[in-house]
Amino acid sequence: MTTSTTTPARTGLRDFYEDPTVPVASGTPRSLRQARMLADVLGPATAGAKTVLDIGCGDGTAAATAAPLLAGHRLIGVDWSQDALRRAHAHMPYTVRGELTDGGLPFATGAADAVLFSEVVEHLVDPDGALDEIRRVLRPGGHLMLSTPNLAAWYNRALLLAGVQPVFSEVSLRAIHGRPGREVVGHLRLYTARALREFVTASGFEVVRLAGAPFHGVPRPLWPLDRLACAAPSFSSILLLHARRT
Repeated sequence: MTTSTTTPARTGLRDFYEDPTVPVASGTPRSLRQARMLADVLGPATAGAKTVLDIGCGDGTAAATAAPLLAGHRLIGVDWSQDALRRAHAHMPYTVRGELTDGGLPFATGAADAVLFSEVVEHLVDPDGALDEIRRVLRPGGHLMLSTPNLAAWYNRALLLAGVQPVFSEVSLRAIHGRPGREVVGHLRLYTARALREFVTASGFEVVRLAGAPFHGVPRPLWPLDRLACAAPSFSSILLLHARRT
């Protein structure tokens, strides 16, 4: 069965991501789990405040969820969208425009202790260049906290067996074709747990931990199953990866 939900035509990829109506996050549970992982790694700010860059911060809602767990640390929102930065400033005191190109982030080499990279990599044309730039701004041993939808989520495995386009994957920026759901979110690349590990390792990082998180878009009757799947990250809806810069 093929479904199609249309959205207004846009002139290009940048216009698509500038649209504030486009959903940009997989929900509060993911933000909380990721923030807890980072807080455990950084420790309390009483031992020394750390600089954390939230790269691709969007409207700042994920940072607002994480902020209480990162109290005392310096959280800086980074995005290329001026509209997103204006909205993010309501949730975080420091915001700055930057791009994930060579030298596109306005920070010195090794300036950051940690980078939050949430729900961004799946939207990128050049993820290799993006991780190169993130690696540049991280100090040696600095932490990367990356989250992204899981192509091999438990329900996607069943959908593929039935010949249905997996959730999170998209063939158009204008409409949904061949998969469940109603929202076009602009995913260009998707990762399995194995692919994400290999990709991040090849980019000069050491993977420390891979965890799972639930997805708010799963139908409510299936929420218990989705949370259960988090125990095996390769089956979970969202992949949460912690890596260190080598």
